Amino acid sequence: MTTSKTTPESSSASAEIDARIAALGDWRGETLARVRALIHQAVPEVVEEVKWRGTPVWSSGGIICTGETYKAYVKLTFAKGATLDDPAGLFNSSLEGNVRRAIDIPQDAVLDEAAFKALVQAAAALNSASTKKPKGG
Repeated sequence: MTTSKTTPESSSASAEIDARIAALGDWRGETLARVRALIHQAVPEVVEEVKWRGTPVWSSGGIICTGETYKAYVKLTFAKGATLDDPAGLFNSSLEGNVRRAIDIPQDAVLDEAAFKALVQAAAALNSASTKKPKGG
């Protein structure tokens, strides 16, 4: 069973993400805050990090997804997205790659929250399955 741990690093990352959302001060900040909350609902033990010049990263047994903001959209890139089933068709970007997939959320877009949470849970489960060592030897 995985338990949630708060470390000084994760608290600092969460504070950085809070500051980034506040600094945006527009629909992009609202969207990033909304998807962040959905990620926490889907995987309560998720770890927040900030990498690559301030990019929010959510992990559980490995990276689930990153959250980047651009002028016209918020991009959520799933590290192993090409391996995940996406029955709701949320992935709409980076579709040509062999590993990653992304969801671009433009202003006023409606995100299927249940499907998004299921995708986040599937990504966490995939990470967990990938980190388990085979028994025996």
